Amino acid sequence: MKPNQKYSTDRDFWRVELRYYATVGALTLMVPLSLLTMLMLLPRAEALDNANVEGANGSLYVYGALTESACRLEMESAYQDIDLGVVGSANLQQVGDRGEPVTLSLGLKDCLRSPASSRDLRTGGLTWSENQPAVTVSFRATRDADTPQLVKAMGVSGMGLRLRDAGGQDVRLGSRGAPLLLTPGQTVLTYTVTPERTAAALVAGSYWAVVDFHLSYD
Repeated sequence: MKPNQKYSTDRDFWRVELRYYATVGALTLMVPLSLLTMLMLLPRAEALDNANVEGANGSLYVYGALTESACRLEMESAYQDIDLGVVGSANLQQVGDRGEPVTLSLGLKDCLRSPASSRDLRTGGLTWSENQPAVTVSFRATRDADTPQLVKAMGVSGMGLRLRDAGGQDVRLGSRGAPLLLTPGQTVLTYTVTPERTAAALVAGSYWAVVDFHLSYD
């Protein structure tokens, strides 16, 4: 009986041993398998692109233009108050009588040497230069009903305002003036404003007018 009992005990012993080593072996194999699985999943996670995730990406479309620099209008010239002073009715008895002219100036800056080829829209004449920029100035204002060449003076009757350039030529209200060649370094365009009697009945009072102007470079 003892040998059989011993054999039975050894068999149980080895069975336990085999289970132990099998368990240890299985656990040992699980470690590399787990690492391998993680490594297989990791590139997949890194390869995910969030380009299609709403709100995560975008684009900027930037555009513009580069042009040659032209003269710039000084800000002090953009908005001006022109005081014509007091004009006595005794000085405006006849149609065409005028008061004293008052000078106004449009200051320019950064005028560079550049070729110019500009045509007068009224006469068709061409103003051309190889190294002088050209500018045309247009003035817009309410015209006097009796003398359309004059700016209407609001608040009075029988008087309008005549605008003239530095050469003594009337400003063409509502259209572009003749092209003016600018000498590099030239910084001022000069005009005058003059009160003038019209055909309407003369009614005294305080007056005002608003004149808009625009500079164009060709």
